Amino acid sequence: MKKGDFLKLLALMTDELIVAGLLLFILPSMGINVPIRGMMIVLGVLLAKDVAVAPFLLGTFDRKVEVGVEALIGRTAVVVEDLASEGLIKLDGELWRAECLKGTAKSGQEVRIVAVRGTKVLVECPA
Repeated sequence: MKKGDFLKLLALMTDELIVAGLLLFILPSMGINVPIRGMMIVLGVLLAKDVAVAPFLLGTFDRKVEVGVEALIGRTAVVVEDLASEGLIKLDGELWRAECLKGTAKSGQEVRIVAVRGTKVLVECPA
């Protein structure tokens, strides 16, 4: 378990803590006695829900950005229009205006996106 996962797991278990406090302290102080078996079933179902959901939720907090220009950096695209210095590349079915930082690339070659400037991507060309 990572360092921050304990706090995330504790936040996920907040509903169990609230229900346990309600069943063990608040309701009895109001004269409402809940059978122990009922308490155990309710808390068991809530804990089982957390055990089933925790692996999915804890992983979502550590994801990389998948939208915006940051998601383009590091991806590989195919040259559509020769890149002497500027031209077109295709990435996920979309055409982008691209600029080779060094060298050139012919149509059909793959290039790697290293930065984005406005609506133009900057790429590393193979030659």
